Order: sequence, then C-alpha cells, then structure tokens
Amino acid sequence: MKRISIFSLFLFLFSISSGQKWIDLTHPFDSTTLYWPNNKLKFSHNKDFKGYVKPMGYFYSSYSISAPEHGGTHLDAPIHFADGRQSVDQIPLENLVGDAVVIDVSERALQNRDYLISIDDWKAWEKKNGRVPEGSIVLFKTGYSQFYPNREKYFGTAQLGQEAIPQLHFPGISPELAKWVVKERNIKSFGIDTPSMDFGQSTDFLVHQIFLGENIPGFENVNLSMDLPSKGLYVVAMPMKISQGSGAPLRIMASIQK
Repeated sequence: MKRISIFSLFLFLFSISSGQKWIDLTHPFDSTTLYWPNNKLKFSHNKDFKGYVKPMGYFYSSYSISAPEHGGTHLDAPIHFADGRQSVDQIPLENLVGDAVVIDVSERALQNRDYLISIDDWKAWEKKNGRVPEGSIVLFKTGYSQFYPNREKYFGTAQLGQEAIPQLHFPGISPELAKWVVKERNIKSFGIDTPSMDFGQSTDFLVHQIFLGENIPGFENVNLSMDLPSKGLYVVAMPMKISQGSGAPLRIMASIQK
C-alpha cells in the first residue's frame, strides 16, 4: 500500500497551521439524506441517552447510527464494480488527498438532465487552464448540488422503489471520457455533484466499471454548490474506514491554495 508523500503531508499540515480556510464539500447526514430510490434502508440516528446523569450532575449524550454504504456524500471503492479490486480500507491514502481541479459543465448540464460530460469538456478546460496535472483529484461540477436534498429535482423523479429506476434523469460522465482519461491522463480519484458517476439513464454503469476497474475511486453527491476556482484546490476526502467495504460515508473538504 502506498503512503502519502512527504510533500503532500507537509502541505496539509502547513495549511492547517497557517489558518488556511477549509471549505466543506459534504452534504450533512440526517433524515433528508438521499439514497438510491430502491434502497430499503436510510440514514438512522437514534438517541441512546441525552440528559444530565444523576446524582453526579454532568451532561451526557450518546447516539446509534445506521446507514447504507452508498448514499449522501460517499465514496465508491473499486470493489463496488470491479471484482478483486480495492475495498474501502485498502485504498491508498494518497488517492484521497491532493491537488484538485474543478471541471464546470453546469451551463450545459442544467439545460439537459441527461447530459454526458465529454472529452471535449475536458479538453476545453485544458485549453483555458493548461493540462490537468499528473496525479490530480478531478471534481466535475454539473450544478445539481443546488437541488439537494429535493429528491425530485436532484434525481429527476420523486418516485421510490424499483419502478423509479427508469425515471432517473441526472447528468454523469460519458464512458468515452472515462476510457480516454484512463488511457491519456493520470488522476488519483474524482468526484461529481450528482447521485452517480454514470448518468441517470445508464443501465450498464460503464463509467463505474472503467474507473473502478483501474482502482480509481469516485466520490458521489459531492456538494459543489459554492463558487470554486477551476484549479488551485487541495482536497482531503476521508471515508469511514469500513473493512471490506464497497463504499462509505465521506467527509470531503477543500482549501484554496494561495
């Protein structure tokens, strides 16, 4: 298993010690957390105890939580769609932290719920900003964070259950772009502000198969509703370390490098 580079660790520690501002890219986990329409379980946060303990008189609170691996802001581990690939606990930490770029396709995606982020979108970003640096984390912004947690606006349907799946309409990454990135670029991980890296109408989940098959983890339901620069970000994405997990709830944050 690879380790975080000394340089990356230095940057992270320096940003904390220098008081650099961090931006939370995570949707909160609560009763409004969105899961795939046919998920039987939702996020549950149950009170075990909350109050003052007598006769000692001190305050104490404790809760129990339960949640599916996939839902809300979460990580897709390679094993999710690729047999024999990394589970959550096996993903190298260096794939979860590092310099990041934002490819913003929201102008087009908000006009087409079935929009597929293309190779042309990537190349247009590079024409303006230069080649995506080796080993970057890439965040795809479609503009759909603004709809979360409104299920109908975010998923394209308010229906639940298996019958809702054909009604899903939201943007995703095109398989052509995924294949091209794997062949022509070197990224450590990526995120998107929709329920899935594949668009809502996908039935074969090819983007999952392509990226996860190469041990490139993905972050879904990332909150990209704020103004973010196209480059100059440093991202830390820490999932719950679930042994043999195919996914996990994720706390993801970013700082803007000066």
